[in-house]
Amino acid sequence: MNVSPRPRRTRTAPTAVALLCLAALTACGDPSGHDDAATPATGAAPPRTTSFTENGVTVTLSVSDWHAPKGTLTAVFTPEKKGFHLYSTELPPTGVEGVGRPTAVGVTGVLKADGKLTASADVRSISVPGVDAPMPVYPDGPVTTTLPIRADGNGNGNGDATVLFGYASCSAKEGCTIPVADHPVHLRLTDDGPAFAAP
Repeated sequence: MNVSPRPRRTRTAPTAVALLCLAALTACGDPSGHDDAATPATGAAPPRTTSFTENGVTVTLSVSDWHAPKGTLTAVFTPEKKGFHLYSTELPPTGVEGVGRPTAVGVTGVLKADGKLTASADVRSISVPGVDAPMPVYPDGPVTTTLPIRADGNGNGNGDATVLFGYASCSAKEGCTIPVADHPVHLRLTDDGPAFAAP
């Protein structure tokens, strides 16, 4: 009696399972093979702080407490060398008898000042050779100023604004640096509030 040989079993089950798993992964993932969860975001949020240095002073500017359409601009003026001071915000625009320049922060464009510029430091008076009137200055070192701001109009639109800085720093021993007038820093008002251009 002839007996037919038993057909050989093939191991297809593990292969089929592997193919199904691969298909599931391909369907759920990015066709390019990249995992979105592992890919870093390319569009970082614009910064709300920026700084610049000119004529011996570093100015750091930030936006805080933004509750549309209002917020606060904070500017910290830091002389690079010890022994240098800044002039009062109350100093006349051309100084006293032509000496000194006020510490100033102004805003133009879609943002406007919503109050007066104030400084955290106390003003003191000093005598400057050749100047009859006393000079109002802040103590040597950094000075923090704040300016209330608001969006022009209803505050719901986007647009550009510019912050303008003016200042001069002086030392009783080394004299004064060249005054800075209307140094511009640009902002962009978005739905999330004002932010500085990314460097």
